[in-house]
Amino acid sequence: MLSRREREPILKEAGHNLFLVPASSVTFDLLTDSGTTAMSANQWAAMMVADESYAGSRSFSKFERVVQALTGYTHIIPTHQGRAAERLLFQAVVKPRMKIPSNNHFDTTRANIEQLGAEAVDLVISEARDSNSLFPFKGNIDLAKLDLFCSAERASIPFGMITITNNTGGGQPVSLENIRGASQIFKKYGIPFILDACRFAENSYLIKTRESGQGARSSREIAQETFSLADGCLMSAKKDGLVNIGGFIALRDKGWVESLRSLLILTEGFPTYGGLAARDLEALAVGLDEVLDEGYLEYRTAVTRYLAEGLNSVGIPTVQPPGAHAVYIDARAFLPHIPPHHFPGQALACELYLAEGIRSCEIGSAMFGHYADPSHNPDSFNAAQMELVRLAIPRRVYTQSHVDYMLEGMAEIVSIKNNLKGLRLTYDPPFLRHFTARFEPLD
Repeated sequence: MLSRREREPILKEAGHNLFLVPASSVTFDLLTDSGTTAMSANQWAAMMVADESYAGSRSFSKFERVVQALTGYTHIIPTHQGRAAERLLFQAVVKPRMKIPSNNHFDTTRANIEQLGAEAVDLVISEARDSNSLFPFKGNIDLAKLDLFCSAERASIPFGMITITNNTGGGQPVSLENIRGASQIFKKYGIPFILDACRFAENSYLIKTRESGQGARSSREIAQETFSLADGCLMSAKKDGLVNIGGFIALRDKGWVESLRSLLILTEGFPTYGGLAARDLEALAVGLDEVLDEGYLEYRTAVTRYLAEGLNSVGIPTVQPPGAHAVYIDARAFLPHIPPHHFPGQALACELYLAEGIRSCEIGSAMFGHYADPSHNPDSFNAAQMELVRLAIPRRVYTQSHVDYMLEGMAEIVSIKNNLKGLRLTYDPPFLRHFTARFEPLD
């Protein structure tokens, strides 16, 4: 519980980048929901009986059965986290100048595609760019655009994707109707369909509560149908796997499997542990079951809604309607006097830290914007479509009293918002800028 005066030199030393602030200097850590879960007693108990055999352990067999039953896919390849799964699949399949359509690619997905010389193409619906729109499924892919894109670019598309939920666009869900439509289009053109399924359970619950005709179904049934519409999935299990580390690739057909396992052996380990200890596989097998508990999912979405409504009540605009894993502040609407090339989202994230000790994550032009001119001419800056600050809520960690404490100080930030200044970029790494970039305040 540091004071503002104590936080100021810490933030300066970190180059005004919250990723570089030590956790010991953070009061409320809402940087990410990835790997920050509080695991359950059943998960810890499962870890105690793990079989750490190098090859073909009993723990892998248990994990494999759980994923097969959930997804319906035959071939299960564990990885140490989601970006390892992305790297393996893309390295095996993606070539320069290829194009991969999705609703929105998130940061590591885009980076892993682009570093191979390919293009990550976003085809999210137009409602996603309106933070005030109450459309319930703003994560949907634009089916008309997808059809046209697949028709025009078929020869250059190795596979298509949809991210559930859509993290880049405010944690917004994708409807089952939309996933069915995308599946039909990909089948029409003979294009494999891969889900980025790291928040599959939250997406399924939002389908259950928002989509007509789905309310009587369980979240598990909806999740199983979702997986049945695709040919495979990538998953960072650090989200809806309810674990601190882990991921996997799951595929219906064996066409890519031999190449993937060969690459995995080079960098991750034997194919039945994929860079994980067997105890991690045990915890993940339990987590994939627990995450579909309806009571848990109801609580999860209620916490997010409570935080969003609290922010709105003091005058802080957020992406509507709130999703499940995070609340997204609309920094462009909140700080209209700061232009995109001065990073309004990053400026707001820094103020949240100084004022409240909250560590958050900018999802805007600091993450996705870029200068066409290496000299950083402001006229050459290509801004992100949205300027957001994500308050990601770790699973099973914070209580209502924690949230109330955070909200108490928000009105003070509203009162001084017009005095907040932007930032200039002083270090710009080539990939995944937001992890290691450095900024300094404008005079």
